[in-house]
Amino acid sequence: MRLHSLLLLISLAFAPLGEASDTRAKIGLVLSGGGAKGSAHIGVLKVLEQEKVPVDYIVGTSIGAYVAGMYALGYSVEEIETIMLSLPWDDGYSDFIPREDLSYRNKQFRDRYNLGVRLGFSEGEIKVPHGLLLGQSAYQILRKSTDTVPAFESFDELAIPYRAVASDITTAEVVILSKGSIHQAMKASAAVPGIVSAVEIDGKTLVDGGIANNMPIDVVKAMGADIVIAVDIGSPLAHEDELTSTVAVLNQLSTILTNNTTLAQKELLTEKDILIRPAIDNLSTTDWSVLPKALELGEKQAQEQIEQIKKLSVSNEEFIDYQKHKLNKSKKWLATSERPVVKINYENNSNADVDIIAQHFAIDIGSYLTKEQLDEAINRVYALDMFESVNVEIDDVSEGKIIVLQTKAKSWGPNYLDFGFSLKTDFHHRTITELNVAYLMTDINKNGGQWLNEVRVGWETMLGTEFYQPIGKYQQYFARTRLEYGHEKWERTKERYELTNKYALAKLGLGYNYVFNGLVEVGGIAEKGDLSVDVQTVGKYDYDSYGGYLKAEYDSLNSINFPTEGNKLSFNVFWREDSYSRPLTKFTEDTSVEITFDWRGAIGFRGHTFVGIVSLATVESDVGSDFTVHVTELGGFLNLSGYQEDALIGAHKAFAALAYQYDLGRDIPGAFGLPMYLGASIEMGNIWQIDDSVKHDDLIHSGSLYLGTDTSFGPAVFGVGVASKGEYSFFLSIGKNW
Repeated sequence: MRLHSLLLLISLAFAPLGEASDTRAKIGLVLSGGGAKGSAHIGVLKVLEQEKVPVDYIVGTSIGAYVAGMYALGYSVEEIETIMLSLPWDDGYSDFIPREDLSYRNKQFRDRYNLGVRLGFSEGEIKVPHGLLLGQSAYQILRKSTDTVPAFESFDELAIPYRAVASDITTAEVVILSKGSIHQAMKASAAVPGIVSAVEIDGKTLVDGGIANNMPIDVVKAMGADIVIAVDIGSPLAHEDELTSTVAVLNQLSTILTNNTTLAQKELLTEKDILIRPAIDNLSTTDWSVLPKALELGEKQAQEQIEQIKKLSVSNEEFIDYQKHKLNKSKKWLATSERPVVKINYENNSNADVDIIAQHFAIDIGSYLTKEQLDEAINRVYALDMFESVNVEIDDVSEGKIIVLQTKAKSWGPNYLDFGFSLKTDFHHRTITELNVAYLMTDINKNGGQWLNEVRVGWETMLGTEFYQPIGKYQQYFARTRLEYGHEKWERTKERYELTNKYALAKLGLGYNYVFNGLVEVGGIAEKGDLSVDVQTVGKYDYDSYGGYLKAEYDSLNSINFPTEGNKLSFNVFWREDSYSRPLTKFTEDTSVEITFDWRGAIGFRGHTFVGIVSLATVESDVGSDFTVHVTELGGFLNLSGYQEDALIGAHKAFAALAYQYDLGRDIPGAFGLPMYLGASIEMGNIWQIDDSVKHDDLIHSGSLYLGTDTSFGPAVFGVGVASKGEYSFFLSIGKNW
C-alpha cells in the first residue's frame, strides 16, 4: 500500500513537467512584404535562433513569403542568407531573353526591332500582356533558391507548416496558399499588379498579397499559433513634398492600401505577442543593393527587443530536438534531388509542337537532375521566344521524379507589332533617323508558318513582305519567300556625287538550321531597279539582275553592339546575270559573282573586352565591266570611324579592326549594373571600284575613342574618329544597329 502511494506521488510530481513539454505555447512567425528590404527578416531569424526560439508556424506575404518559404523548407538561416544575397534579383526586372540564347533568326529580328515593346494585334484589337513584366525571370530566381522541390499536397508537410498570402485580382479577396508548388505560391504572393503578370492557381488570378493582407497575423493564428512574432517591413507614407509626379502619387496610393491592411492586422496582437519594426524606412523596396543593410537593421531591431524574445526561449535540449525534427521532415524533399527522372509530362498551352519543346528541354529519363540543370533546361525552352511563361512542377513517386513542364502561349499573340528606331549624326554633314515597323503573323498553319510585313521610313525607305515556312518534325528545314521594294540613298561626299537606288526584289530560298545559332540557305534572287547619279552627264542606269545565292551564317554574340563574348560570321555568294542600260545607249549584259565575308568576335574578362572585326567583299565580272550596282560600303562607327556613315562605296572592300572596351559601369556607384563602355579602336581598310586593283598601299588607317552603353532598346554611343587621310568625324548613335 505504501509502495503504491509512493509511486502515485512520484507520478503526480512529474506530471506537470511532461504536460508542459507537450503543451508548450505554439509560436507563429509572420513576415510582411517589403521588396528589397526583405533580408531584414533574415536578421530577425538569426536572433530567434540564437535565443533558441522555436517557430511552429510561419506565414509570409510577398518577399516575406519567399523568406518564410525557404525557412519552412528547412534551410538554415545561414543558407538563406547566402542564397538570398547571391541571387541576381535585378534580373527579375526584365523578362527579355538574352541575345545569346535566341535562335539565329530571332537574333536578327531583335537587332532590327530593338524597342522591345510587347504589342499584339488580332481580332481587330491591340493586345498587351497583363503586366510590364511576365514574371518568368522572377520565377526562375525563386527556383534557383531551392533544390528540385516537388509539389506538396499540403504545406503542412514542410519542416515548418507554411502559408503564403496572395490577392485575387478579380474579387479583391485574400487567398491563402496552402498546397501545391511553393515556387508558384511565392511568385503569386509577390506579383505586383500592373508590373508583373498575375499568376493563375486553381482557377484564380492572383497578385501581390500586400494589397489584401500585408502582415497576415490572422492567418498564423488560424493555423494554431498561441503567440505571434510579427515583422513589419512595410513602406512608410511619403511626405507631401515628395508627391511631385504621377508615379509618386500612384506609389502613395499603393502604400496607403498596404498600410491599411497592416494596421487592421496589428489590432489582433495581444500583450504576449511581439511586433518587430526594423528601422528600414529610408531603404528602397526596389534597389536590391540594400539587402546587406536591411539584414543588419533587422538583426539590430531584434536585439533591441531581446528581453521580450528571451521569454519565448526553450532549453538547449528542446531546441536541439526541435531542429532535429525540422531536419527529419526536410529530408523527405531533399532526398528527391537524389532520385532519377522517371517520366516527363508536357502541359502545352500553346501552338508550339511538343516535339520541339521536348527537343530543347532535353532532359533524359533516368537522369539525376540538379537545380542548375533544370534551370538551363527551362531557359532553353523559354529561349524559343514562343511562350509567355515556362514552368516546371515535380511530382514525387516511389520510382523517382515525374517532371511536368508547363508552357503558356503569349497572351498578346499570335500576331505581333514590333518597332525599331535609330538616330545617327556626325554633328556636321547629316543626321539620319529611321523607324521600322513590323507586323508578324505566327502559327498561320499547323506547321508554324509565319508571315512578316515590314515598313521602313526615314533616310531610306523599304516595304517588304516575307513568308517563312518551317519544314520537318523539328523545323530544322525551312522555305522562305520575300518580296521587297526600297529606296536607298548615298549622300554626296567629296569622293562622289549623291546616288539613289530604287529597286524591287524577289527571293526564294530553302534553308537548314544546322545549329540553333546558325543556318545555311540556297535560293534564287531577282532584282529590277534604277540607279540615279546627281550629275547630268551620268544620269540614270536601269538594271535587271537575276541569279542564285548561297549563304552560311552563325551568330553567338551576346550583344550586337558591345559584345563581351561570342562570334558572328556571315559568308555569302551571289551569282547573277546583270543587264544595264542608260538613255541613248544599248544594254550591257554581264555575269557577276559577288562574295562577302564578315566576322565579329569578342572575348572579355573582368570588365575588359577585346573585339575583332573583319569585313571583305568583292564583285568579279566575266566581261570586265567597269560598273556594278552590287556595291558595299565603309564609313561610320567601327567601320572606318574617321569617315561619315557610308562615305565610301564600291565593288571591293577590305576592312579589319580591333577594339578595346572597359565597362565603367562596374566602378560607378549607383550604376545598378548598367554597362558603360569606354572604348578605343584601331582600324584599317578601303573601298575599290570594280576596275581598280586592290593594293595594300591604298589602305586607310583609322581609329576612334568612344563612350557607349547597351540598353534594352539598342546602343547609345558617342565618340570621335580620325583617319590617316586627314578625315575626322564626331558621331552619336542611338537605337538599333543597321
